[in-house]
Amino acid sequence: MTTHTLPTVYLARHGETAWSKSGQHTGRTDIPLTPKGEADAVKIGTRLAGIDFAHVFSSPLQRARRTAELAGFTPTPEPELLEWDYGRHEGLKTVQIRETWPGWDLFRDGAPGGESVDAICARIDGLVARLKALSGNVLLFAHGHVLRVLTARWVGQPVPFGRALLLSTATVSILGFDHHTMDEPAIKLWNDDRHLQ
Repeated sequence: MTTHTLPTVYLARHGETAWSKSGQHTGRTDIPLTPKGEADAVKIGTRLAGIDFAHVFSSPLQRARRTAELAGFTPTPEPELLEWDYGRHEGLKTVQIRETWPGWDLFRDGAPGGESVDAICARIDGLVARLKALSGNVLLFAHGHVLRVLTARWVGQPVPFGRALLLSTATVSILGFDHHTMDEPAIKLWNDDRHLQ
């Protein structure tokens, strides 16, 4: 009888883009990394050097995929790692959205014409279940908001918990389990940018 070895899941947010730098919501718009974003992606590779990954996945969008490649990985595309679909809020900054919707909060209110909180929760819950069934080290290259939702759901918290998990570009985070038991999912490291210093 084989025993399932619990996975350790490394999260890498893609490098800087023009819109991440300006604070614009970038969902499905497929924009490239800036030169700084490319340089930081290489540093992610340095940070992860020597770690053996059983699985490497990336959002299909170029900013995540290119980050993975510059870090030295050949990822398998994973559509469930696509960023939150911002619908009519695509390309807008939070301050602009709140001019017409005072107090708007993505993690509570969702995105009109895009994904609701329930929709992204269902999408990410399926992905989390698949990830927890894997073994060994797993590496994901994706986007800020979807990784924050994934982390909230990994530890059994509602989507709005992700609001408290600030995540910078080109950072590394790690999800795992306390006491090596499936019943105690945990955040082992969050928003680590030491490799960028």
